[in-house]
This record gives sequence, structure tokens and C-alpha cells, in this order.
Amino acid sequence: MTSTTSSTELFSRAQQVIPSGVNSPVRAFGSVGGTPPFLTSAKGALLQDADGREYVDLVGSWGPMILGHANEQVVEAVREAAGRGLSFGAPQPGEVSLAEEVVSRIGPVEQLRLVNSGTEATMSALRVARAATGRDVIVKFAGCYHGHVDALLAEAGSGVATFAMPGSAGVTAATARDTVVLPYGDRDAVAALFAERGGEIAAVITEAAPANMGVVPPLEQDGIGFNRFLSETAHAAGALLISDEVLTGFRASRTGYYGVDGPHGTGTGTGTGTGTGTGTGTDAAWAPDLMTFGKVIGGGLPVGAFGGRKDLMGLLAPAGPVYQAGTLSGNPLATAAGLATLAGLDEAAYETLGSASRTLQQLVADAFTTAGVPHVIQRAGTLFSVFFREQPVETYEDAKAQDTDAFARFFHAMLEGGIYLPPSAFEAWFVSTAHTPEMLDRIAEVLPGAAAAAARG
Repeated sequence: MTSTTSSTELFSRAQQVIPSGVNSPVRAFGSVGGTPPFLTSAKGALLQDADGREYVDLVGSWGPMILGHANEQVVEAVREAAGRGLSFGAPQPGEVSLAEEVVSRIGPVEQLRLVNSGTEATMSALRVARAATGRDVIVKFAGCYHGHVDALLAEAGSGVATFAMPGSAGVTAATARDTVVLPYGDRDAVAALFAERGGEIAAVITEAAPANMGVVPPLEQDGIGFNRFLSETAHAAGALLISDEVLTGFRASRTGYYGVDGPHGTGTGTGTGTGTGTGTGTDAAWAPDLMTFGKVIGGGLPVGAFGGRKDLMGLLAPAGPVYQAGTLSGNPLATAAGLATLAGLDEAAYETLGSASRTLQQLVADAFTTAGVPHVIQRAGTLFSVFFREQPVETYEDAKAQDTDAFARFFHAMLEGGIYLPPSAFEAWFVSTAHTPEMLDRIAEVLPGAAAAAARG
């Protein structure tokens, strides 16, 4: 087979043998146009593509590269694990250690089961919730993404509290009928649904802080955060709360977003704008029943996990009636990478991440203000995103009302200047401990011109 160094040639070849030329839709650059660069190597905060171009990376493999690419400790841990065997299909020490680390950090998680993706984690958590309650209906929120699980690829019906319709070809109407989709943050809609159908609802599933329609932190009302409200409402009806921390877990804080707005949360790092935020931490005792994880806990290798109370996790086979299995679950390479990544996330690392995130937010805000680009920046811990509109975003409808054409112009100007952003206006930006002041300076040099490009409508 002949080799090539052209991203254009690689994309052409890929389109012949891979649907749309990509193995995950956002990579095709469909919402911004153009040919995606094919990446060949990475180190720290920098990427190299097949054409020999270098970029400062603000995607970080969509979250897991929180210590930067090819981190020496992570690479060495994987190398050592690989030397002992790539996979056993049997218990191995690393999976015990990784589960212990997660349980030690996340209060509501008493037991954890490892799987191979976030999708697998949410699918399994739903199965446990339905088995525990003996009910079928799942409540989710528009704009929250929980993987390509059939039941969660649903779109809102014609009314606020109606059953959903399939949101993807191949999802049956019968499957979608067991899902109700509500506007994110709408407490009245949640209360009305539970008043009408509370006895049918197995669980509410939500992103701890939505980051798949852009970052939309949960708001506080009358001293009660939205996640706590969901927990209390679900429990009053005998239903469960599933908190999806695939993106926010161990990134929003050392203890994920639950560490920000849980009963012992820091109460910092959420909100709108570029300040520190007021947060939603409270002293009230509440907790999700089940939580899902991914990204950071695999250090860049395929992994997912779900966990919660022992009584719920005890429903899983072989001890219980809920069947769930995976040949590569607890893979020694993935657990080694995850353990090494978590080991590197000490207090100093989170201070570095927080500082880099705040600095970058301010740089973006200054450039957009100077260029006259309508914008709002929202954050959840170290995660943030930029919306191309003037008003804060609280729902998926708000997010869709931004100027996506302006984002596309901005994206390509940044890419041309050597800055690799998420290729969608509906995604979070990711920093790492490798985003040194020098890396931020490189971004700062490109921002004014890119902001000016965004302003040219």
C-alpha cells in the first residue's frame, strides 16, 4: 500500500471504505465545511497533521488528554502494561485499582463497573434503573447527549410532557415511546410530568453540567440547584437520578461536577461570563443514584464506567438479574492509562487547568468585544464554550439560536492560524496542564484576526 502525507488524499481514501470518511460524525467537519486534517502525532498541547502542519489543540480528544498528549507518565504506564499482555478477558489488578480510585473520589459511588465507552455506561445504567424500579419510562433533556443508546436518541414530542419520537433512523417508535424529552432546566415541566406520570418513571438522566450543546451549567433557584431538584423530585416518586459525568468527571473538578454542586461542593467554577462564578454547592444531603464516567478515566484509551449505591450495583450479574458483560471491559492498557492520568491530577494540576481556562476565556472575550462579535462564554469547572449570541444560553433552543455561520468563519480562521478548535459551535473547549503561558500566547496571537473574520457576516 502506498503512503500519503496529504489530508485531502487520506480523506478521499477514507470516504471509499469508511462511511462519510469518518468513524464519528463530528470529525467530518459537516457543520463548518472543508476537509478535516488527518492527525499523525501529538505531544503536550500540540498536534501534527499529515501535511506537516502544527496546531495548538483545544479538543484534547474530547476531554481525556487532560495532562496533554503523550504524557510521559501515562505513556510509560501503558508501555509497562502492554509488556505484560494486551488483554486477558479475566480479572486483573488494574481494574481493581481504578475502581478504588473512582470510589474514593466520588461520594455517591460505592461500587463501579468498567465498560468500554460512555454509551455502554449509560445503556447499562438505564437497565439497572429499570430493573430496580420495575418501571419503563426514562426522562431526559433536550440538548443533553448520553451516547448513541436507542432509548436516548429521541426527540421531543408535540407537547412538553409527551412521549418522544425517534431522533435517528433505526430507532423504533416503540423504543422512543419509553422516553420523555423535556427542555433542560424547566422545573415546571419536570414537576408537571411527575405529577401526571410519576408512577411510570424509572429514572431521570441528565448531564451533571451539559456540555454537548455547548456548556450550559445547571442554575440555582431559591437556593436549590437543578441537579438537587431532580434528585428530590425523582426520589419523591420512587424514581432514580442518573448523573452523566462522562465529560465532566474528573475534569470539572477533582470530584467531577458533583464536587462543584453536590452537598459538599466547592460552589465555584460555574456560570456565565469570564469570572469565577457563584456555583450551586449546598449543605443539603442529596446524591445521584447512578453515575456514568468515561474520557478522563481512560487517559485516552477506550473506557467507560457506571457506578452507584451497592444495592443498585448488586443487581448486576452474576449476583443479580441484570445482565451486562464485555470481553474487553477492564482492559489492562485502559486501566493503566486511567490510573496514571488520575495520579497526575493533584491540586496543582487543577490550579493549572483553572488558570489556563480562565485566561483563555478572557482572551476570547477581549478579542470578540474588540471585533464587535456578539458572544457569551459559559463554563462548568474548567470546561467552557463560546456561544455566538448576546444572551445567556439556558436551553437547547437558546443554543441553536446562535450564529453558527460566524462560528464557521471563526473556526477556519483559527485553524489556518494553527489553533485546533472543536469543529462545531455546540461543543466545549478543553484545556490541559500542557497549555502553558507560551501555548496561550500562540492562541492570543491568532484570536484578533479570527474574531474579525467572525464579524464579517
